Amino acid sequence: MEIRYSTHPEHAKTFTTEQIREHYLIEALFEAGEIKLVYSMEDRAIVGGISPLEDVIALKGYDEIKADYFLERREVGIFNVGGSGKIKVDGDTYEMKTKDCLYVGMGKKELLFESDSAANPAKFYLFSAPAHKEYPTQQVAFNNIEGDRMGSNVNANDRVIKRMIHEEGIQSCQIAMGMTKLHAGSVWNSMPTHTHNRRMEVYLYFDLDEQDRMFHMMGEPDQTRHIVMKNEEAVISPPWSIHCGVATGSYTFIWAMAGENKTYRDMDAVSMNELR
Repeated sequence: MEIRYSTHPEHAKTFTTEQIREHYLIEALFEAGEIKLVYSMEDRAIVGGISPLEDVIALKGYDEIKADYFLERREVGIFNVGGSGKIKVDGDTYEMKTKDCLYVGMGKKELLFESDSAANPAKFYLFSAPAHKEYPTQQVAFNNIEGDRMGSNVNANDRVIKRMIHEEGIQSCQIAMGMTKLHAGSVWNSMPTHTHNRRMEVYLYFDLDEQDRMFHMMGEPDQTRHIVMKNEEAVISPPWSIHCGVATGSYTFIWAMAGENKTYRDMDAVSMNELR
């Protein structure tokens, strides 16, 4: 489990391109047959990728969190961004098709991940945060949520936002997660942008073509920076930072938040005049 420490905005202003990538970018999340976890001190969130082939992969306790099992004091939201697969939670099996979501609450001891086919393996993306009580395990299929249509073709941000784990959906202690899919010809997300000092956030960008690139914007509104990203890479957004982006082609992204609250609309809007 890799550790990423929090950064002060005054410190972040001094970062080189390499330092920005080292602190915030998460590369190579989905290594075949492997599990990768990154522990961020921003609200003590854990971001991970699990890519089973023939063998089942178990999510266990880690010394970095001093836990006998992973969900001893945590909850987790999981999306499948690859081929179909299964997740077993304390003996119960959940079939996970592409873009399906599963929430598992505190206290569950056994989490097993497997792919239906090694030729087209599942890619399980997880986001975990500390929890104070147990909520029931719940699953939601991508196709069962209509979502909210937002933006327009004129502004190149025509998109559908599907909220899965949130106040009016799957209940959690503090995790909020969902997926935003941009329509053909639209490339901008979360613009006009915002901050929310109450919560950190992580974006996972996927469905990008191999040669396309995402330009993720971050930093204080008057001190913006950018990170160039490839398909299936994630980026950590501290609470003080904006988070938005534009790509050279179409894409989908999963947003995940943890912190003071899980109110999706609790945002501090940033006007275009403030951006520098």
